[in-house]
Amino acid sequence: MRPWPLVPALILAVFTATAGSMPAEPERGVTEATLDNGLRVLVLEDHRSPIVSIQVWYRVGSRNERPGATGLAHFLEHMMFKGTPTHGKGEFARLVEQNGGTDNAFTSHDVTSYYASIAADKADMVLRLEADRMRSLLLDPKEIDSERQVVMEERRTRTEDDPDGLLSEEMLSLAFKAHPYRWPIIGWMEDIRRINPPELRAFYDLYYTPNNALLVVVGAVKAPALLQRVKELFGPIPRGPNPPPVTAVEPPQIDQRRLLVKKTDAQLPIVYITWHVPNYTSPDAAALDLLSTILSEGRASRLYRKLVYEQRVALNAGGDYSYFSHDPNVFWMYATPLPGQAPEALEQALLAEIERVKAEPVPEEELARAKNQIEASFVWRQDSVHARGSTLARFELIGSWRLMDRFLPMIRAVTAADLQRVARTYFPADRKNVATLVPAESSPPPSR
Repeated sequence: MRPWPLVPALILAVFTATAGSMPAEPERGVTEATLDNGLRVLVLEDHRSPIVSIQVWYRVGSRNERPGATGLAHFLEHMMFKGTPTHGKGEFARLVEQNGGTDNAFTSHDVTSYYASIAADKADMVLRLEADRMRSLLLDPKEIDSERQVVMEERRTRTEDDPDGLLSEEMLSLAFKAHPYRWPIIGWMEDIRRINPPELRAFYDLYYTPNNALLVVVGAVKAPALLQRVKELFGPIPRGPNPPPVTAVEPPQIDQRRLLVKKTDAQLPIVYITWHVPNYTSPDAAALDLLSTILSEGRASRLYRKLVYEQRVALNAGGDYSYFSHDPNVFWMYATPLPGQAPEALEQALLAEIERVKAEPVPEEELARAKNQIEASFVWRQDSVHARGSTLARFELIGSWRLMDRFLPMIRAVTAADLQRVARTYFPADRKNVATLVPAESSPPPSR
């Protein structure tokens, strides 16, 4: 999902209903309310098809963990499907599937989200299930031990045995020294092995509370009736303690950092380059987002076109900008060289595109194309009830869903001069992070 830029003044201007408030008059179709226990609720009627998307977002991710206890948020996401006294192990997913729906979940650095798409007349069933597991998880020690093996295998498959996953993890550990973005969302293997039931229960009790959650419902529902049902199901759940804030601040990077990873089963090298950049709280967020699109979004982007099509030095090339991060994050560039191409040459080719932005204004035609690309992506998301719900949630979690209205005007206002300025400001040559993975020969078996 594309992130969208925001600025602090906008956030300050649009704080919405407070705890115990009555539902506000629908604005742009959104009915909003905050229950007495702190649960924030957004409902958007969309009757184009007889389906509904129900999403519960908890304000907790790997950034809320601590050294020696990483992976708790992701582990708990797995356990949310392992049953309550009312609904047994796997029953949530089984009921959704039996009624023609789909459900899933994800954990990020900042949030954990659970979502289901189903026929609108089954919305009440999903709401009951979500209310039940918000505070009634069994967290059976035997199930925790069983799921531990699943999580460990997931880590082996997606990180330790995957060159891209491994290098991405190593890059974050290189780029961040003080901030919890430095450790992996899935957790370190040693921590996964030792996570215990009391620790998981304490994490659940602290973060899985109505006052730390956002409920979003989009689809063929009647907002007043659905909101009343939400109050009946979720209202009795007691408010929990306010989770402690994350106060870690990454100190300014003062030098260039480099890392070389040798992996025996890798087929080709990989090159990652990152710089520290601000998140949505900066007035430069829109320009950074647009620059990321120009450099790395799709096969018409500069990196792909230059390195893959024209120079023929890379098998793929791209990047990312995570301005939706709760805290400042990094601006990514990456590429995989074609066989026979040196990773050092690929690094220079990636950096040349950054220097080109600094030296030459982006042509108006290319700038307009990137803006149209972002706008089209934003508009097309409105065709999906799930995407509409996740868009509402993303904005609400960093200020207000109303900030959606500011997104496209901010993108349209970015100029070529803005792109040059942010490139010169945030991408100095002596403060980059470079992580390179290269294939390594397997060690010969020990002689007997």
